Amino acid sequence: MVDVLYSFVDVNRRFNRLAFDSLYIRDLNLTNIMTINSLYDQTSSVDIQVLSRIFEKVLCQIHHRVYKLTVEGYSMKQILRTANYPQLYSLSLLNFEEKILYQYLRDDLILRHLLTKQITHLNIDIKKTKNSCSKTSSKIFALILSLCKKLIVLNFGDMFLKRKYFGTCFYLLWKRYIPSTLVKLKINVATLTDCLYLLDGPLVCLSTLIINVEQTFHPFGDIDPAKKLPKLKCFSFTMFHITFDYDILIVPLLCRMINLEELKLYLTVGRFNSIYIDGIQFYDQFLMYMTQLNKFTFNIRTDVYNKNVDVELQSNEDIQRSFIGRGYQQVTSYVHSKSSKYDGECRIYSLPYDFEYFVDLNNSFQGGMFDKVRQLNMCDGISFEHKLFKLLSQDFPCLEFLCISNNAQQKDKQDSSTLITFPYLTFLDLQYAYVDYAELFLLEKNMHLPRLINLRMEYQSLTTITNNFINDATHFNFSKLKSLDVCQPFVRPKNFHQYFPLLYELFQ
Repeated sequence: MVDVLYSFVDVNRRFNRLAFDSLYIRDLNLTNIMTINSLYDQTSSVDIQVLSRIFEKVLCQIHHRVYKLTVEGYSMKQILRTANYPQLYSLSLLNFEEKILYQYLRDDLILRHLLTKQITHLNIDIKKTKNSCSKTSSKIFALILSLCKKLIVLNFGDMFLKRKYFGTCFYLLWKRYIPSTLVKLKINVATLTDCLYLLDGPLVCLSTLIINVEQTFHPFGDIDPAKKLPKLKCFSFTMFHITFDYDILIVPLLCRMINLEELKLYLTVGRFNSIYIDGIQFYDQFLMYMTQLNKFTFNIRTDVYNKNVDVELQSNEDIQRSFIGRGYQQVTSYVHSKSSKYDGECRIYSLPYDFEYFVDLNNSFQGGMFDKVRQLNMCDGISFEHKLFKLLSQDFPCLEFLCISNNAQQKDKQDSSTLITFPYLTFLDLQYAYVDYAELFLLEKNMHLPRLINLRMEYQSLTTITNNFINDATHFNFSKLKSLDVCQPFVRPKNFHQYFPLLYELFQ
């Protein structure tokens, strides 16, 4: 968008009328951050002089027709002071540091006026901080609730799939209690306790909550575990890390949502001396109380640890039968045995698959269509073979982020004569993968990766597949890389630029 606007500067009036059509400029994005150039370096690539020309020549002509505006931290102040935006109702603030954003919310009168009088939809993107226990996030959140008198939709730190900002200390809001008009909230929080305090605190009008939780532990304070949440209509709950508190914390929370119409769960659950989660347990534990529920979407993995007791785990057929006759849509399930008869993993997920991510895929994968998935994490102690990756390239056609964790040597390399294509893959993480997977993905004869720009792998694997940077550099999928993480310091070889032409200045 920035480049397009800059091309409009100093053109003739007739073309201006066409270029500044209200349908085109009503959603104005003055950043380049939507297409992140690097997973590790996320600074803006917009030239200051280009922005200055846009401020001077373009914004003065279109400001009154802008309904949605996206800005970055370093340019927001000048953009808001260049013109008034009387039609503006949606504001997206990208690439902000915690403290700087907090300062703007406290001291910038123009921003505060917009938030108080106009903004109904707000999106916040905050850079990750090393101080994971910072209370600034809760202060920012509280300021937003107090300032935004008309706010109905808020995305707080979850604008990008690989840039999730996890806020902390939301229990502080519970003490202050600032009633909010907020109807829909999308947010990442550090703990389930933060989630509970949000639901029990100021969000009195909330009907939709989309939340990612990093970890669970038993809450403290005066939260009523039986208090109903009758206004909540849509609830999406995601936790990638394993939780052992599903039965004692998450299930009781779900039972409080008596008027829920849509439920979405993505969980990895650990259980001791127990069985796998199945359709019967879903119904008996919480679905029977949700009489208004119209849609239930889920991906649940259960890891059971039954070393010292005799527990008969369900078979895959048992799991499938548990969903029959209870109103479920189509469900896929598979059981993955581990080190003993009563120690295993079961995954169940609803179809059609409705998540952007699939975590901990292993060799038990049965195939299917996953056209919404953009992020895939693979993990197993048994080698991933060529035929599995061929299947994944077909079943995950829109995949952008791939992480492989597997230290097992591949057994069936002769199949690699068939070229595999991942047309949209931009991020590839091979740090915890055996060197065979680097050879499979990074040699052009094996894999076609036209959009790969970020790579993480062990330096030893890199030197192995390149034969210490002796092999022909044109045989590798390196030419478009803008970010390379080899997990250790290294001395750049003399011909480094031949392998990584876009990284030459970065490693100077």
